[in-house]
Amino acid sequence: MAYQSKDLSVLAYANGFTLWHYTTADSGNTVDTSGYFNAASTMLRVGDIVVANVDTAATMKAGLFLVSANTGGVVDVNDLTQIGSADSR
Repeated sequence: MAYQSKDLSVLAYANGFTLWHYTTADSGNTVDTSGYFNAASTMLRVGDIVVANVDTAATMKAGLFLVSANTGGVVDVNDLTQIGSADSR
């Protein structure tokens, strides 16, 4: 799958910072590939945070991506910082 603009939305905006939400069936490793968010390069800024639900068609994970670069229309986000871990009970 690929980036879908309909699945990226603003949660909050203040002082030049935007908190986003993104949901996708793609894995976290796919989403954090440089260039995944290129179609959103005019909106995403370095320092923005994307709260994400990934692997939604499998074993869903949730976490945070930091927009670490956006140069010349090429967007890169850091690896997913996962929220929570496997439920052991």
